[in-house]
Amino acid sequence: MTTAAFYAAARSLFGGTLSQSQVDGLNVILEATHHLPISHRAYLLATTHHETGRTMQPVRETFAKTDDEAIRRLEASFAKGQLKWVKTPYWRKDADGKSWLGRGYVQLTHKVNYEKASMLTGVDLVANPNAAMRPAVAAKILVEGSQMGMFTGKKLSDYLPGDYVNARRIINGVESAQTVAKLAQGYEAALRHIPIGAPTPPSAPPSIPVSDAAPASPDAAPTTPTIAILIIGAIAAVAAYLSGVF
Repeated sequence: MTTAAFYAAARSLFGGTLSQSQVDGLNVILEATHHLPISHRAYLLATTHHETGRTMQPVRETFAKTDDEAIRRLEASFAKGQLKWVKTPYWRKDADGKSWLGRGYVQLTHKVNYEKASMLTGVDLVANPNAAMRPAVAAKILVEGSQMGMFTGKKLSDYLPGDYVNARRIINGVESAQTVAKLAQGYEAALRHIPIGAPTPPSAPPSIPVSDAAPASPDAAPTTPTIAILIIGAIAAVAAYLSGVF
């Protein structure tokens, strides 16, 4: 039971294939949650999956590549009356030219929340809001913010273990609650392939191909590179003997 087995199991949540970028993102969340109970880890992985459109990378609101593009998209939706819950367009640039639109693994919006996240992470997100797009920073906001109830006042321990559906209230009411709950169940099953206390590897295992190659037989003949290494070692040993090292 290894971390590699986790990735093999998690592929089904991505339609059977994982890009290296997705694997890298999963690895960041695994590392950031290694100290948490399995239900908390599963729900944070599921939240990241849903909030990032399964890219597993920090994103801007509307999935725009730039702030200006996100602002244009938000303005268009606001003008069409599609953002009825928004009273003040928080994405509009302030006097300093900064926009407080959503960024990260979970959308951090409004300047006051960037201020809170700055204290949480030790990174000055008010001076540089786009620092929330850094995976390590975004992961800290997601994990600690969910533990503390920073987003809605609700926290992981209010619902977990036991209630993946209502755990959505930690992030965004009951929007997509069933969808995220199903993802969390899938991630919990995948996480059970990781031994308790096992460290996350410093680099994620390869995500391609989808089906793992069969392991080499212990009785298989040595490969050409292996034979070459043995020959070189033997020559070095003889040379050392003749020179009086032994």
